[in-house]
Amino acid sequence: MSEYYIPSETLKFHEEIKKSTFIVHIAHTPTLDDAKAFIKKINEDYPDARHNCWAHVAGQPGGSHVYGFSDDGEPNGTAGKPMLNVLTGSGLGEITAVTTRYFGGIKLGTGGLVRAYGGSLNNALAQLKTSLKIPAVTLEGESDYALQGVIEQYLHAHFTILSIEKDYGVVVSWQISLDHRQVQQARQEIFDLSNGVVELTIKE
Repeated sequence: MSEYYIPSETLKFHEEIKKSTFIVHIAHTPTLDDAKAFIKKINEDYPDARHNCWAHVAGQPGGSHVYGFSDDGEPNGTAGKPMLNVLTGSGLGEITAVTTRYFGGIKLGTGGLVRAYGGSLNNALAQLKTSLKIPAVTLEGESDYALQGVIEQYLHAHFTILSIEKDYGVVVSWQISLDHRQVQQARQEIFDLSNGVVELTIKE
């Protein structure tokens, strides 16, 4: 698990290649459902286009289950796959790109199509604003009420805490979401702080 960059905005990029118009849309899509919804929206926005080709890395880079692509009627391997290659080569995650093509009357050939779809997406990515995503891990555990304030204050003072959820019963049940790089340190320091009473475990 490591940090990676994601789109921090949606982007529309327009390019003309041998009279064909290529319109690239890029969006932040954390999940496969988000990717599908974005592709559907572009198809609805450009119903008259001959092709709406797409590719996505709908999650953390490196996980093949989050990859997907479509040539949408272009010759096999000339659109979606070159686009996916650009996305995977960029190292970006949680990203979907849809390239809409309006045919201009001049055939590009298979090599020309590969260069056009890959190149227009590359040019679009050069303009994309991104932000760093640090994957989170959730720790869970239980403590006495007397330790609640001390633990929470210590966590916020020493770690990058994304969220803390507490359920109140006989004891306090904790769910703590934090920067994955700080997990082992947080577990050890809370264990030490509570004199060995509070043992946080990684939530499956």
